[in-house]
Amino acid sequence: MKLLGIAGTVIGAKTSIVVQSVLDEVKKTAPEIEVELLDLREHRMSLCDGRDPATYTDDTKKVIDKVSSADFYLFGTPIFQGSMTGALKNLFDHIQPQVLRHKVMGFVANGGTYQHYLVIENQLKPIAGFFRAYVAPGSVYVHADHFNSQNEITDEDVLRRINELARELVHMQKALKPAGETISLNR
Repeated sequence: MKLLGIAGTVIGAKTSIVVQSVLDEVKKTAPEIEVELLDLREHRMSLCDGRDPATYTDDTKKVIDKVSSADFYLFGTPIFQGSMTGALKNLFDHIQPQVLRHKVMGFVANGGTYQHYLVIENQLKPIAGFFRAYVAPGSVYVHADHFNSQNEITDEDVLRRINELARELVHMQKALKPAGETISLNR
């Protein structure tokens, strides 16, 4: 079973730190689960234009294949202008709906104001609905004040929520798709 954590931005480190923190908690909770961080800062992706992914000359096909091969997901984004990043939206545009259908996903976000926590509820969870994915009930929003000067998360409540989200993801994945069992919901 593989959990893919996706840091959906091409700038800044905080999103990757939050996503990696959840992945680390998953490893503590369920060491048998393979975790991987897909940091979009490390990949060049073309804007989605509807063509065959094999025709892109950058990392687009590689990223699509990595997302397609995971069993469940943790998506992270900073909040810019009251919305997710264009990089994350572009990734969603590249993914065929059947890839994420009936898969578990969770969300984390970070921002510079406390008002942007609702982006998870108002933008990210509806996208999961479009993909017909199962969404962890909890999420984590981290404000710049929750980090120290070394970019470490220091807020105890945020650390507790990171732990809870990790446990929710593992619980949902194991309950919905037990190891070795293939579930086909296509009719």
